[in-house]
Amino acid sequence: MENSTIWWLIAGSAIVLELLSGTVYLLLVASGFAAAALAAHMGAGLIVQLLVAAVVGVGAVAVWYLLRHRRPARANKDVNLDIGQRVHVEAWGSDGTATVRYRGAQWTVVSRAGAATAPGEHRVAEVIGSRLVVEKI
Repeated sequence: MENSTIWWLIAGSAIVLELLSGTVYLLLVASGFAAAALAAHMGAGLIVQLLVAAVVGVGAVAVWYLLRHRRPARANKDVNLDIGQRVHVEAWGSDGTATVRYRGAQWTVVSRAGAATAPGEHRVAEVIGSRLVVEKI
């Protein structure tokens, strides 16, 4: 059996495992295996194929990791639908927090770092645990 066939089988197996596990990382590693299969088709030796698989697979995982951790999910509107919503703060407490009614429940809000605490309309900037971090509109 040719090396390229083996690489394609490994890549396909990684994709199947990816579909069963639900993480994106095996898909990225599978891209490394596919790159090694292409290198085998171009006549590269086994050492070059292994290096291509490692560099592409690990590189894809590293790029994905850096992109995911550039902006935390708690401040990502695509992940948390509370981001960007408006709340009305009646008054701020001496500890820098306030209580607002939002989505049918009482929430503790804190002002974004460095922002002044003034009553009125605020926009949810991020959610940390059960606290809304807000900024004045």
